[in-house]
This record gives sequence, C-alpha cells and structure tokens, in this order.
Amino acid sequence: MHLNRSKHFDVLVIGCGIAGTMAAISAARAGARTAIACLGPLFSGSSFYPGTWGLGLIGPESPSDEADLASCILDVGCGMADPALVASFVSGISDGIEQLEALGVTLKKPQNAQEREFIPCFDRKHRLWRGIERNPFEQAATAELARLNVVALSPWELIDLVVHEKEIAGAVLFDHAAQSFELVACGAVVLATGGYGGLFERRLTADDVQGTAQALALHSGCTLVNLEFMQMMPGLVRPKSGIVFNEKTFRFAQLLDAEGRDALREVENARLALEARSGHGPFTARLASRDVDLALANAGPSGLNVRYRLDGVSPLPEFVRTYFDWLERDRDIRIDDELAIAPYAHAANGGILIDEHAATGVDGLYACGEATGGMHGADRIGGLSSANGIVFGLRAGASAAARAARANPRSSRPPHARAAFEGIGIERSSDIRKALRRIMTDSCMIARSERGLSAAREALENLTAQAESAKRRTEDPRQVAGAARITAQLTLARSIVEAARTRTESRGAHYRLDFPASDPAQARPLAVSLGRNGSPVARPLHQRR
Repeated sequence: MHLNRSKHFDVLVIGCGIAGTMAAISAARAGARTAIACLGPLFSGSSFYPGTWGLGLIGPESPSDEADLASCILDVGCGMADPALVASFVSGISDGIEQLEALGVTLKKPQNAQEREFIPCFDRKHRLWRGIERNPFEQAATAELARLNVVALSPWELIDLVVHEKEIAGAVLFDHAAQSFELVACGAVVLATGGYGGLFERRLTADDVQGTAQALALHSGCTLVNLEFMQMMPGLVRPKSGIVFNEKTFRFAQLLDAEGRDALREVENARLALEARSGHGPFTARLASRDVDLALANAGPSGLNVRYRLDGVSPLPEFVRTYFDWLERDRDIRIDDELAIAPYAHAANGGILIDEHAATGVDGLYACGEATGGMHGADRIGGLSSANGIVFGLRAGASAAARAARANPRSSRPPHARAAFEGIGIERSSDIRKALRRIMTDSCMIARSERGLSAAREALENLTAQAESAKRRTEDPRQVAGAARITAQLTLARSIVEAARTRTESRGAHYRLDFPASDPAQARPLAVSLGRNGSPVARPLHQRR
C-alpha cells in the first residue's frame, strides 16, 4: 500500500475541538510550523456536539477560590484524581479564560448567576461560570489559525503513531477525500481526539470521536488511567434521539413507564430523588439519586416517558428556560410533546495519563482534552471538561513546540510506518465494529457486573480473534483504514472492560450491581498498560502527593 511522505511539520495536532484548536494556536504562536488534522470538519468533536444546547465553562471565582475548587475536584473524584495535576490544572484556568477572551471569543455570562442551577454539576457552591458558543469561538479561532498559517488537514484520520528509537517521529493519517495514506513527519504530536463514546451504540458524541488514539498511545508506551469512569447521561430517544437532556429539569418532571405508571413508584420519596438528580448531569453511584438512573437503565433502549409539572412555576429558572427555548427553536420539540429519555454514553473521565505540561511520558507525544486522564476522577465537576481543553491544550501546544525545536524532522531519516499498514484489510470490519458497540452498550453502561463484564471480555477476545483471522491483502485503502480503526477500538474496549472488572466496587461513574458499595481499600486509580502478550492489564497507580 503506497504511503505518501511529502509533509513535514514541527508540530502535528490531531483533533479539532477546543483542546486541539488551542493546542494548534499555542504551538504556532511559539514559532512552530503547525498542522491540525481532524476526521470531521474544524471545530467538531465533542466540544460543539449538535445535540446539546450549550457548553459550560467554570473556574475559580478568585485566586482565593482555587484551593477550594481543587479540594472539591479531589472530593468529587473519590481518590481517583492526581492531586498535583489537579492543583496545576486549577491554577491555569483563570489564565486560560483570559487567553480565550484575548483571542476574541465572546463568552456568555448568566443573567442570574446566583440561581441554584448555576452551581456546577457535583459542585458545592457557585463558581465563575461562562458559556462557550460555537459561532464566536469558530470566528475567532478561524481568524487566528489563518494568521498563524496553521495548515488544516481535513478529513484526515489518525491511523498510526510512528515511533523511531522510542521517540514519536510522526503519524500515519488517512486522507478520506483523496483515499490515500500520508506519513507526516514532525518533531512532536499532540493528541486531542476526544473520548471514547464511539465505542457505544447510544452516545452523545460526534461521529468523529472514534476512541482510537488512546489505543495507539497505549501501543506507543503510554499509560491509560481511570478508563472505567465513563459518564453516562440521560438523553432524548423520542421524539428525536441523540439530544442531551437537561438534568436541571428533573425536579419539574415525572417519569412514566410504557404503561403510564410512575417509574419511581418503588423509590422511597421519589420527589426528593428527582430533586437531588437535578443537581448533576451524569450518573453517579455515590448519591441516592442513582435510583433515578437505575430506573432509566432498567427501562432499556426505549427509555422512560417524561411529563413536566410546571403549574405554579413562574418564572422558570434561566438555565431551564434556555434549554426549553433551544429545544423548540432549534430542534422543533415542545415540552408537552411525548418525550422519552434513556442513558447514553457521554464523556470519558479517563484516558491518556499526562503531567502538568501535557506530556505523556513518551518523548515527542503530548495529549490534551477529553483524550486524557488524571485531572478528573470517579466523577467530574460540570464545566471542567471545557476548562481542561483550554488549559492543557495551551500547555500541550507550547510543550510540543519546545520539543520540536530540539528536533529536526527534515534532517533525520524518514520515519518508518508499521507493516500493519502495508495493504492489510479486515473483511466485514463494519460488522465487527457493530458487534463491539453492542457488547459495550450491553455490559459497560450504568449497571455492570462480573457476569456481564466477563461475558464482554470473552466476546471482545473472540472479536479480536475474528478480526485477526479476517485479515487479507487488499488494494482498497478504505479497507486498510477500517482495519486499523477496528483494531485500535478493540484494544481500547478490552482495556475499559479490564479496568471495570478489576474495580470490584462502586465508585462515582462506575457502578457494580454485585459490589454496590465503595471499598476504601480500592481508593486508588487503575492504570492500564499492555502485557507481554499484548493484552491490557489493569493495576493500581501510584499517586503523587
């Protein structure tokens, strides 16, 4: 299979959401010749997923609030977040917001900032809250990328990382438009490809969130952390699917089953459970509101019907009113329509382990945004995903530019791609991918158990063997790209299942039916690496203090 080798950059950023965009801008501002590659259009990924009404961003209210925010992150993370990384993260948020505004991005401010709905998800108090809207961000970022001569490569998909003498020397990408493979040599690579919602059937992520970069990083020598903590969010399944449900409206809602009965009729004080559930978007095992999510999970893919009870509620809270207005204006859905919700895979709290400088531990490889882990834990405070993308995006770009300045890809011999991309395809890889998503949806959503996870592990191992036996020489570049994609996705799916099996307790976003309580002895994150046979292994990670 022919591999073009014509492109050379100092820094190659892969992923074009907020994290990737900020990384590319930061690298180029540092003087690096920079390219940003993305499978979808620029400013896609999960940052501006079209099925949600807005993107929140939070930070400390003042310098004196930084210690409290860091403390809350660690409390909400249930021992799974790295204290040193959290402290460094929080200290960079205010500067990150200032840099975003200096870029020309107009951030939305609440009219009634002290309403209870503006307390961030899982937080204990109000923070600085801002809203990031797509159009202002896109306009400002487009102008800055053009000013800095950043080269956009789209639609280009990451296929492999090229390692030369234990250093990253470039990447292999598939140009979907030209149907060709490109080996891009560079001094440093930044992974900003988002999480791994693409491994699930029901997901609240864009289609270009593949969940492959984490597996490629793993094969390159990186460590993955906190993979079992995947946020599961309620979303609409009727009258339209794939739309985020605003949890702030739970306190005004009644949930009904297919027969029209109260779905929470067996929950003690269901009204209080719904009131508590309105305080956080994703599922968590650590609060009594989990009964609401378990009822949703038990209802299956058809979900539960939602009926709003708004008599006497005037005025509606700003956060709720904004959501209802967005539904009607942009999605043609009225709140008195026949609404139904079910759990969806949303955002990953874990991923590639990085340090304060966004370094992965593999020379020349950096990561930022939802592809990473360590700064979040078992649960994540709402609005910090955006902050993560900004803070570590800026740091990843600067770090990559500094590393590239120490290297010279033009003077080194061309990097060599693995033989796996020399014309090897997998027959019916789309069927294997479909089966993978079914396995993950059946066994790795809200309710997990040893029985289900063991069955998932066996099924994924069988799929891996099936994929291996289905490898064939081919001249079709789409089949080669598909083979690389499903191979990486199988590795990451097996890694997630291994972490979930190893954690024999319930903690935050990870819930075990057979171990419903938290175990203090397991209050340490799990790191996933590859064993000698190439299979994922999950072990406790030593935490810095």
